[in-house]
Amino acid sequence: MSLLHITNARLLDPASGLDAAGELLVRDGIILDHGTGLGRLDGAEVVDAGGACLAPGLVDLRAALGEPGAEHRETIASAAQAAAAGGITTLCALPDTDPPLDDAALIQFVIRRGEATGCVTILPYAAATAGCAGKEIAEYGLLEEAGAVAFTDGTRAIGNARTMRLALSYARAFGSFVVQHPEEPSLAAGGAATEGERATRMGLPGIPVAAESMLVARDIELAKITGGHVHFAHVSTAAALAHIRAARVLGLRVTCDTAPPYFDLNETAIGEYRTYAKLSPPLRSDEDRLAVVAALKDGTIDAIASDHQPRDADDKRLPFAQAEAGGAGLATLLAVTLARVHAGDLTLLQALDLLTARPAKLLGIEAGTLRKGAPADLVLFHPERGWRVEAGKLPGKAQNTPFDGRALEGKVLGTWKAGRRVFG
Repeated sequence: MSLLHITNARLLDPASGLDAAGELLVRDGIILDHGTGLGRLDGAEVVDAGGACLAPGLVDLRAALGEPGAEHRETIASAAQAAAAGGITTLCALPDTDPPLDDAALIQFVIRRGEATGCVTILPYAAATAGCAGKEIAEYGLLEEAGAVAFTDGTRAIGNARTMRLALSYARAFGSFVVQHPEEPSLAAGGAATEGERATRMGLPGIPVAAESMLVARDIELAKITGGHVHFAHVSTAAALAHIRAARVLGLRVTCDTAPPYFDLNETAIGEYRTYAKLSPPLRSDEDRLAVVAALKDGTIDAIASDHQPRDADDKRLPFAQAEAGGAGLATLLAVTLARVHAGDLTLLQALDLLTARPAKLLGIEAGTLRKGAPADLVLFHPERGWRVEAGKLPGKAQNTPFDGRALEGKVLGTWKAGRRVFG
């Protein structure tokens, strides 16, 4: 029997609204109790939190892992190391790998590799279309049975309306949903930055803001037709959020997430052709950034995901227009989100809710809570302890962070997976 007793903590559980000083007991990987005056358990490992915050381990809705096919960028083991350092204990892996996750054996492979790390549960998305090519629907029944958590083509939009309609219908039949990369492919093709004055001045091919809002509007109509559930990833514009808000009013099954760059940075971050800040979707105007912040506050956005996209040096050491899009996000997910707490935009419980209970509810999994009897996936952090992001010194292989040089407040002190300490 393994026993863990964390004392002198600020217990934070967004699922129940708990925010109180106390202690927490774990037995054999399960939360036994929390509160005050719990007494001592013989043989328990005692950890004094020193007044730091103890919350459920983070549930990351969206990360690319590199493996299989791009292990030079990131492996499942190295991503698990970075996730643990960021307080993430559950992670959804994108399927647009090489080969893509459109086969039941590959889904099971990724799950097993996650289990082998011992520090993160990996929930793979399955390819929505065969080969993530956007043409033929994949074998949803077999993929779900193998453990796929939902369906998506990852960083590739499902551009064909008929294919997306079929995907929503099939996913609904299996009680699942489709995650869309909301960027109209023909409008976004060849683009490197958000269309506008800055892109023009820098001589960069632009992607109009309408590329996002148009595809969101189309897929909301398809959700209405099919009764299916569409989830929009990394939403970054006011126009798209307005469509999502309106769809919610109508009671449609429409959800969305965003990622830290879209509420912490704007298009000025690309600076002098700074390729670390080349992302997909591209960074937007400050008006759009503020709209994302407002949508976090009013509940329109369901979750904050890392949107981790590992790239190696050769991917980024190219002219801006030719460089690969994507940023590393696992180790910085919590701290950049806490910046919105320090700015007064969110309460600490609201911020953690977007990182734990709400994504867990969306996925229908038992995670993201300190409830008695729940898995003891935990993160201990100091919300005001400062540190500086330095590319080259992040945990894991991927160092292509758009936050390079950013001073942050909020440091992970420890992470536990099923009651076993995996970081700190």
